[in-house]
Amino acid sequence: MKMLYLTIPLLFPLVSFANEFDAALKEFAMKDVKVMAADADVISQIQAQNLKSSQLDQTQITALDNDWRSQVGQENAPLISSILNSDLSKKLSAMQKDSQGVITEIFVMDNKGLNVAQSAVTSDYWQGDEDKWQQTYLVGPNAYHISEIEEDESTQKFQSQVSYAISDPISGKVIGAITVGVNVEEL
Repeated sequence: MKMLYLTIPLLFPLVSFANEFDAALKEFAMKDVKVMAADADVISQIQAQNLKSSQLDQTQITALDNDWRSQVGQENAPLISSILNSDLSKKLSAMQKDSQGVITEIFVMDNKGLNVAQSAVTSDYWQGDEDKWQQTYLVGPNAYHISEIEEDESTQKFQSQVSYAISDPISGKVIGAITVGVNVEEL
């Protein structure tokens, strides 16, 4: 019984903190992230990568992800550089910078969960095994997912990831997803 008594008070601040930002995060998803998901450059880059990666199997995806992970923090990082140096990644970086601290990261994923473009280096290349992709791309048009609020160890800021399914404007078919890291203290 003592253990239950000690644990419950610790949970209440976390629950109320998360609930404090639920409405604002949902509004951010339905306005800002939805607009980013409909951007013509985002859509065209996803369509191009979907064609390029259409023949990749899971073994090849895992090899690419392992290659990416081995390049994180390295000076010679050709796979990471190929993504970060794209025009769309530069556009996403500018959006992040213009957010005045609200956005901590932006990355776009294809129909396999692979990174298409990003504002900063992610820890992995394949997001297909994570909720940010599974709860959007696999769910369908207009699907969104808001992650738990967590404290980022490096910045000491409380953040959530808001993800949204990206659809082809002509067919309506989901072609990828976008994730935006949000500093909830600035939201």
